[in-house]
Amino acid sequence: MKGTRNLSLLIIGGLVLILFAWGCNGYNGLVKGDQNVKKVWSNVETNYQRRTDLYNSVIKTIEGSANFEKSTLKDVLDARARATSVNVDINDPASLEKYQQAQGSLQSAFGRLLAVVENYPDLKTTKAFQDFQTQIEGTENRINVARQDYNKSVEDYNLKVKRFPNNLLAGIFNFKEKAYYKADPGSEKNPEIKFDIK
Repeated sequence: MKGTRNLSLLIIGGLVLILFAWGCNGYNGLVKGDQNVKKVWSNVETNYQRRTDLYNSVIKTIEGSANFEKSTLKDVLDARARATSVNVDINDPASLEKYQQAQGSLQSAFGRLLAVVENYPDLKTTKAFQDFQTQIEGTENRINVARQDYNKSVEDYNLKVKRFPNNLLAGIFNFKEKAYYKADPGSEKNPEIKFDIK
């Protein structure tokens, strides 16, 4: 009888130890996934900051052109202020969407500014402006790669949160799904190309 009791205690102790090890491993996997998403998101923000810094450089160059159209420049400055004032909580899909919209508005306003610059050949030939054109292309590529990396890390994390039995731990420790970085609204449509040939 005593031997059976000891065996039962060993089995129960072994099961508790296995469950504890599984729980620790699962919890640590969720923490690691969460931290990875945060790290990859900071890479996205770093690349957006690089773009903002480049925009700031070219804005200073453009501001130096006394007869440049100030209203277009003001639109960019306003969009830049909005884009840099958005704080993102990657656990809150609404704040991520607001950030995306602000960045899209800045990019759109800057695109309009560059279209206006076409009418100012002396401005287009400045070294600062030429450097900007080269660097912005590389930066846009970096932003795209960083967003893809972010979405991949979110996918890996969300799978850990949703799959059984980790979903039990995720519920207990309040690990929730994170939002993906979505395509900019309207980007699914083909751009309209017009050739004004007379």
